[in-house]
Amino acid sequence: MVNRRFFWASACVLTLLLAESIRVVADREQAQPAPAAATPRAQTPAAPVTSNSALPDQALVQKYCSSCHNDRAKTGGISFDGVSVAEAGKHSEIWEKALVKLRGGMMPPQNMPRPDDATLNAFIVALENTLDAQARQNPDPGFKPVHRLNRTEYGNAVRDLLDLEIDVADLLPADDESYGFDNIAGVLRVSPSLLEQYLTAANKISGLAVGTDTDLIRSGYRIPPDDSQEDQVEGLPLGTRGGLLFKHQFPQDAEYEFAVFLLRNIVGYMTGLEFPHQLEISIDGERVFLMQVGGEADNLASDRNMSDTANKIDERLKTKVKVSAGPHMVGVTFVRRNAAESDEPLQPHERNHDLQDMNGLPLIDHVNVTGPYNPTGPGDTPSRRRVLSCKPASVKGSGETGASAAETTCARSILSTIARRAYRRPVTEDDMAPIMALYAQGRKKTFEHGIEQGLRLVLANPKFIFRTETAPAKGTARVSDIELASRLSFFLWSSIPDDTLLTLASQNRLSQPAVLDQQVKRMLNDPKAHALVENWASQWLMLRNLKGHVPTPGDFPNFDNELRQAFRTETEMFVESVIREDRSVIDLLNADYTFVNERLARHYGIPNIYGSHFRRVTLKNEERRGLLGQGSILTVTSYPNRTSPVLRGKYILENILGTPPSPPPPNVDTTLENKQGEDPKSVRALLEQHRRNPTCASCHRIMDPLGFALENFDGVGEWRVKETGGAIDSTGQLGTGAPVDGPVGLRKAILAQPEMFVRTLTDKLMIYGLGRGVEHKDKPMVRGIARDAAAQNYRFSSIVLGIVRSAAFQMKKAQTDVVKTTAQAH
Repeated sequence: MVNRRFFWASACVLTLLLAESIRVVADREQAQPAPAAATPRAQTPAAPVTSNSALPDQALVQKYCSSCHNDRAKTGGISFDGVSVAEAGKHSEIWEKALVKLRGGMMPPQNMPRPDDATLNAFIVALENTLDAQARQNPDPGFKPVHRLNRTEYGNAVRDLLDLEIDVADLLPADDESYGFDNIAGVLRVSPSLLEQYLTAANKISGLAVGTDTDLIRSGYRIPPDDSQEDQVEGLPLGTRGGLLFKHQFPQDAEYEFAVFLLRNIVGYMTGLEFPHQLEISIDGERVFLMQVGGEADNLASDRNMSDTANKIDERLKTKVKVSAGPHMVGVTFVRRNAAESDEPLQPHERNHDLQDMNGLPLIDHVNVTGPYNPTGPGDTPSRRRVLSCKPASVKGSGETGASAAETTCARSILSTIARRAYRRPVTEDDMAPIMALYAQGRKKTFEHGIEQGLRLVLANPKFIFRTETAPAKGTARVSDIELASRLSFFLWSSIPDDTLLTLASQNRLSQPAVLDQQVKRMLNDPKAHALVENWASQWLMLRNLKGHVPTPGDFPNFDNELRQAFRTETEMFVESVIREDRSVIDLLNADYTFVNERLARHYGIPNIYGSHFRRVTLKNEERRGLLGQGSILTVTSYPNRTSPVLRGKYILENILGTPPSPPPPNVDTTLENKQGEDPKSVRALLEQHRRNPTCASCHRIMDPLGFALENFDGVGEWRVKETGGAIDSTGQLGTGAPVDGPVGLRKAILAQPEMFVRTLTDKLMIYGLGRGVEHKDKPMVRGIARDAAAQNYRFSSIVLGIVRSAAFQMKKAQTDVVKTTAQAH
């Protein structure tokens, strides 16, 4: 067993020391104020505002703003009374809020007096320049509390540390989100039950990595219920249909039981038993099991007793197979019947959710893998090769007392190497003493058990689980090179630094500008940078919401899990192409290419695409260009039964333009449905009726036209020209007064001011990279990064480099200053 007393003592001391820093910012992180933008970069600051630069006009504020935004009315919580625009930096929180509204065309309202566009734009530019210049005089890197590794980061760290892939969702709970991301330090809290789960995880992982775990474990792999299973699954053999392909970690050379369960209803009815079907199990592409399901005997038996027949088929679809230890790809699928055997597919990809009308196709529900049975040894696994980097010839067997000097030297080498990577810094004797003590305890059994015990402590240690930095006594200071290495690796890889980063950091060379730039580019080219797609982009673009989005079958009969997965794969591959090829981030909105397989191509109406694999295609249809033409975005911004111009408009304002609308007032009816007995109205007509309420009109005037422009795409992103009530009307007017018509017009209107999208992307990337919210004091930094990136055509790497070079990334702030600032604010 792990020395729990040592771990709990360490965890409690660390928690007590850090509790105050977590408490100070927790409320602010949870509140999630409107996204902000950041202070010009530390290494290459933007040109300062000179004495000849135009200052924002105070008279304009008095004329157009103060009638609503004064101490008496305080509309929107903003008052300009006594607030000088020439000294905007002293009240940056107020002015940054005003800029969001001005940039979004929300203020002044269209039914109120407004300056002409040229005057308004000049005021916005002057105000931004004033805020940026004043922020440069006193850069504030902001404060971030102690940062617990989130679930994803913990799993990635284990992978890179031990060459062991685990399903971390089986070990740790999901993390709380803030500012749209799950890696925000202020909400990654700690509880006794969570610490207990980390102990359990360390126990399981260490045994799996070293190969000492022989406990019988059952793992389940389930297929979503709306998966039609009529196409070949990518990675499975040609001539198969449906099923699943998964990677499983086998802990020992041993026998393992594979049990396949077919989909059935509550009384045991299974589809497809009228005809014989061959189910196969393969490991690493080699068939290890083949069994018939269905045919005359099964069909007649099912007619007599459905439940009993289902149970007998369950037993028939179990087998034990000898498998070597380590990761293996397991495939479970059906052999596709040929045309003469009439496996009639659903047409066209139409999933009928009534189980008894599914055209005779048996469907796999889930697969269980249980083992090890009769283990013969830990085998030669990638994790054992990584962990057991040395093995002395004089290793003593189980029960022998005393360990040779060679064994102890080898054990110290193994465990100190792991601890250095895990703790993300050089280790000291104080670090190693408890680790070696547990090694000695485990060594009483075997050398490998000793290594497993020491590794278990490393994985459960707060030095691994928490990212800590030495805060300055007061004011601000530059982060150390060791701290910079961790900031970089968790930003770009969602994982621990590699040996290259740690070596450079230990030599105090990482912070040198040329070395830092070189390392950023190296890291972006590393396969581990895919974490930016899986974690940053998937949360920014809300791709994770696809999993729980289930369109109603009656409204969208062509939607199924294959299409859901294709939507996500398309967008992930698309974003990754921009990152890998270091393209302009503007291509995210305007690229003339995407990635499709046969299933998605058919949905989009793209001809001559066959097979389950994805390939890059040039788009001939301009409406499909960029993120706003992709099924993933269009689906997560719809309701299960219809489109939602409001959700789509809100999405664009928040995630594309960076001008989020205010939340709806309390007690306002936001339902938009046709009433029974009345002639059905289009969504547009229902929204026009909703906007007659003056309370709702101010925000819907901005949101709805953005969503209307995408109305030709239905609730799952399929192109259409008609809806209930007649032809689609995709015209509208933006908050700025500019007209738009359809997705092409909307895209052109957005790209008329590309800096708004670039700033929004920078803002989202900076929140993710810093692990904290971007606040009003950071907004000048974001503008500076976007401004500098313009010279390089907004290439993705230029934005990443801008963030890494910024004061927010390279500096840290004393906690005492945060406490003082918070107290003054209250």
